[in-house]
Amino acid sequence: MTASWQADVAAVGARFDAEIASATDLDALRQVEVAALGRKGDVTALMKQIGTLAATERKPYGAAVGGLRGRVEAAIAARRDSLTAALRDAELEDATFDETLPGIARRRGHLHPLSIVQRQLEDVFTSMGFSVLDYPEVDSEFNNFEALNIPSWHPARDMQDTFWLAGGHLLRTHTSAGQVRAMHSLQAPFRAVFAGKVYRYEATDASHEHTFHQVEGLMIDRHVTVGHLLDSMRTLLSAILEREVTVRLRPGYFPFVEPGFELDIQCEICGGSGCSVCKQQGWLELLPCGLVHPNVLRAGGLDPNEWQGWAFGLGLSRLVMMRYGVADIRLLLGGDPRFLEQF
Repeated sequence: MTASWQADVAAVGARFDAEIASATDLDALRQVEVAALGRKGDVTALMKQIGTLAATERKPYGAAVGGLRGRVEAAIAARRDSLTAALRDAELEDATFDETLPGIARRRGHLHPLSIVQRQLEDVFTSMGFSVLDYPEVDSEFNNFEALNIPSWHPARDMQDTFWLAGGHLLRTHTSAGQVRAMHSLQAPFRAVFAGKVYRYEATDASHEHTFHQVEGLMIDRHVTVGHLLDSMRTLLSAILEREVTVRLRPGYFPFVEPGFELDIQCEICGGSGCSVCKQQGWLELLPCGLVHPNVLRAGGLDPNEWQGWAFGLGLSRLVMMRYGVADIRLLLGGDPRFLEQF
């Protein structure tokens, strides 16, 4: 390309000035915009020619083409405003137009009930001095099983119904997979919660889903007790459900805590009389918990003779069900707008 580029730039500018002025509707204007400024547009093509020029020509050429682009963009914007105003004026002059009719209200989005309760829960724990952490949903076999005192031969693995991925990775089956990550990343003593999706390859029903949400809580200190754990759990449940709740604590076995407990909540759907959510028992498993097993502390790089801890794995999806009276867990991630619009 020689110094005749001035004529080429001027010619392209004149052509698009005429096409923009002659565009009679927004669709036609859009076609002109693509022809000028699109990836394969003529103004874009001019800019790509800068590399073919001598070094002394590149600066004035770039300035000229950049100015042309700005002028075309401004002309298109002005023409769009003009066409839009003309379209509006035409609608107002239409004999069938009734200015007394209400306009179309813009629908506003809102948080999902899971997000609402998760944020409230995180606020409650933040007020108690907990850090809020986040860990990946795809994790290693070590973090999800081995570090939690669940070796490959352990029967508890059969209870997890795991989605396995290539390379030995998996979709985490519980937020407990973050426990050892937290121990390695935080300086003891500490207290932290981390929420998120977990995955189980299992049949679904009113209280079971293949994808659901949990919240993991972990406290590490030199001296902790079950009493500390229960007090934190009662504070949490009363704050989220906004009322005193009926709970029961019973022994439970989990390889990563010793002793382990099941904290059940009286079913808020049926009031304890029995329904499909609580399997006609009147109680719903909500919060497995216990004192952190010494082997888990060791996997996290902590000396169990010096440090102790408690942990819980709250079923966030079930807590949302109890909070809002949702009778089927599958509704939460079903994507039905009729359900979500209620919140």
